Amino acid sequence: MNPILAMLKENNIGDEQINELFQALTQNPLAAMMTISQLGLPQDQLQALMAQVMQNPTLIKEAVEELGLDFSKVEEAKAKMQQSQ
Repeated sequence: MNPILAMLKENNIGDEQINELFQALTQNPLAAMMTISQLGLPQDQLQALMAQVMQNPTLIKEAVEELGLDFSKVEEAKAKMQQSQ
């Protein structure tokens, strides 16, 4: 299982919330960061999760594919994020 998904499930984050999170990541990555911070994860795990999301788009792609979502939206979101920096 994808490490991002595994961490979320270990912290009792439901499938519906996980799907919503990855849909947010594909549509608006900055808003998704706010959503991640509101999941109630312990601070050390929250920081690790944020780092993985920001630094390793391959993990996001794998999670999106595992969830059956559309990765082309992730690519669009990534391009938007790079433009705004």
